Amino acid sequence: MLDFLKEADSWLLLWLNSHHSAFFDKVMFFVSGKWEWVPFYAVLIFFVIRKYKWQSAWILLAVIVLIVLSDQGGNLVKNIVQRPRPCKDPEIGHLVILVNDYCRGAFGFVSNHASNSFALAGFISLLFRKKWIMAGMMIWAAVVSYSRIYLGVHYPGDVAGGALLGLLLAWIVYKFLKEFSKRTGSNFIGKTQ
Repeated sequence: MLDFLKEADSWLLLWLNSHHSAFFDKVMFFVSGKWEWVPFYAVLIFFVIRKYKWQSAWILLAVIVLIVLSDQGGNLVKNIVQRPRPCKDPEIGHLVILVNDYCRGAFGFVSNHASNSFALAGFISLLFRKKWIMAGMMIWAAVVSYSRIYLGVHYPGDVAGGALLGLLLAWIVYKFLKEFSKRTGSNFIGKTQ
């Protein structure tokens, strides 16, 4: 069964990775960047501060803890599992299309990009509880995660594992923050949430 899953993951990666164009090479390389999203994060911070006022300091601290847990958790899983990235896999690496010769790090399971983006998307979705925000955040996280497959640096399974890790950590950190808001008597997360 494990061999079948690995083969299916490789096949799906090669199929998804084979659909390239000069335009999408630039788009996906941009989407996969770290600093390119700073304006987006600034907008999120603005809306958190606008809604939660001074309590937003606790929320922003929770987000920092969440991203550290997600990122370091992803690195821990990578070092335990030690699954090579597709671009470094001796079996299929020569078939993977790279953009700008980009292939970093030896191991790929789980994708930190997927873990971090889904952690933030899940947390913001739980925090605001609006369908349009949830949809937008999940689409953003999915596009960031897909960019990693497009660039040939992660298998779809790496991305799925990262997404699950990120969503689980988002739920845990949100529950801790909600409990903290109750225990401090401020209930800034809200009684109905």
